[in-house]
Amino acid sequence: MGRPVQYNLKNEGGKAIQVVGAPEGHTGDGFFTTQLSNVVGLARKNSIWPLPFATSCCGIEFMATMGSHYDLARFGAERVGFSPRQCDLLMVMGTIAKKMGPVLRQVYLQMAEPRWVLSMGACASSGGIFDTYSVLQGIDQIIPVDVYIPGCPPRPEAVLDGFMKIQELVGKESIRRRNGPQYKQLMESYGIQ
Repeated sequence: MGRPVQYNLKNEGGKAIQVVGAPEGHTGDGFFTTQLSNVVGLARKNSIWPLPFATSCCGIEFMATMGSHYDLARFGAERVGFSPRQCDLLMVMGTIAKKMGPVLRQVYLQMAEPRWVLSMGACASSGGIFDTYSVLQGIDQIIPVDVYIPGCPPRPEAVLDGFMKIQELVGKESIRRRNGPQYKQLMESYGIQ
């Protein structure tokens, strides 16, 4: 006898699971109107292309998250890319040595806008247990980070939660945010033009 299926279309009470609705707008007979930023946000958040930058044990947890049991692909991240020019989510996992910092920054700069960064695990977020001269004490010293996932290493459930937080950010982001003065000031604070 096989393992029972955990992800059904019906919950235990027999009621159907709620499906995500359309963005806010006006519905009529045969038409639907909404704001362009809502439609673009809905499309972006459900088609994120992650770029894994794994240097240590958090990479193994990411592999588990991509596997069939947790299946990150069901959140719209089916295509994991290894070319920064084709990806829009940089997932930094593991210890980043100071010598690796310029490489990580170059990978970030090669990504097209809009781009987001997820820092996975204690090492990428704060240096972790490696409080030494050779380890970068958090990647936010060289590139801006959107979401931090705590843990050493974080469980796949935490990775899924962090990815859903990225989806929330992506879905609610205005199309014009990247042209605004706050975003330009943030990039200038990192020396990025």
